[in-house]
Amino acid sequence: MLWNTFLLALREIRRNVMRSFLTILGIVIGVAAVIVMVTLGGGATAKVSEQIASLGSNLLIATPGKRMGPGQISGAPAFKVEDAEAIAREVPGLAAVAPASSRAMTVVYGNQNWSTMVSGSTDDYFAARNWTIQDGRRFSSSELRSGAAVCIIGATVKSKLFGSQDPIGDRIRLQKMACQVIGVLDAKGQSTMGTDQDDLVLIPLRTFQRRIAGNQDVNIIQVSADKGVSTDRVKQDIEQILRERRHIPPAGESDFNVMDMKEITKMLTGTTQILTALLGAVAAVSLLVGGIGIMNIMLVSVTERTREIGIRMAIGALEREVLLQFLVEAIVLSSLGGLIGIALALGGSIALASALNIPFVFNAGIVALAALFSAAVGVVFGYFPARKAARLDPIEALRHE
Repeated sequence: MLWNTFLLALREIRRNVMRSFLTILGIVIGVAAVIVMVTLGGGATAKVSEQIASLGSNLLIATPGKRMGPGQISGAPAFKVEDAEAIAREVPGLAAVAPASSRAMTVVYGNQNWSTMVSGSTDDYFAARNWTIQDGRRFSSSELRSGAAVCIIGATVKSKLFGSQDPIGDRIRLQKMACQVIGVLDAKGQSTMGTDQDDLVLIPLRTFQRRIAGNQDVNIIQVSADKGVSTDRVKQDIEQILRERRHIPPAGESDFNVMDMKEITKMLTGTTQILTALLGAVAAVSLLVGGIGIMNIMLVSVTERTREIGIRMAIGALEREVLLQFLVEAIVLSSLGGLIGIALALGGSIALASALNIPFVFNAGIVALAALFSAAVGVVFGYFPARKAARLDPIEALRHE
């Protein structure tokens, strides 16, 4: 009986193809919108996590002073190289400790010039920030000790100054000094904050201090913890060591800040997930609109087919059989809309993810949920018209014109 009812439902849908399509349009749009919103939100979350991971593995960043704000210190003495050495010596479970100083400068090669960020650091910088060398080599220990005039450039600087030319061995000018290019970093692209990570020139820290800054200050200490080591514990140890070295009393406020990148990751991914949930909820409203559309059309269908219903009931059709026929029609309509919506959503999600340059993250759970919800809409909004049809008086139905 159920199979025959299903075939009857398909026959009625085929009889009015255009009306059936317009009936399910709300379901199609609702299902497609929910899946697209959630899929793009998942891709955005993955992109944020990927960009933060590109900054460094288990990275903590210590900076002197704090952000401007009520009750916060806006400036403080800079760190020294000895502070970074103390952290590396006294905190267990560290993969790298990289003291660094930076300054925005104009670099010149031939008749080309480019404004970029020049940073001085040690070889630990590469491990702390997950940098790899595309061409050339890293700094040697003798170059780091002596403050040699050598540099490693990012992909953006290479493109702006050298184009397709191999820069290894050539010399570029950094205002007061000229340095030899010994390496090119692998490209990373933009960070989460929108800055170009490849727009930099890296030189030995001692070279930066002697020939550019003219002091022994360190503006930032980047610390990478080993895998499996709690960054919360490492953060506490770093704060304790820096407070002792900067002679801050127990009740005094720290004049530095230690930032754990995992905290930023959780905050940003949490924000994108909340926005995704809100957008998905807004898109789900169109599913309800689509359900109301199905109910309206089914009520019209009951009116149009009143005489047919009367004939069926007069020759012995039971009330539950009529109820089942109209309910199955509503479920088939909504399920068909759900399947079309899923197909459109997957194609649209792939296209939009490519256009927005975010990964396509297939979420089987939301696809299954959208399909089940679309079928449930058919049950909920199809029941009232089906019950109305089943409760028609056969004699009155046969008299209907």
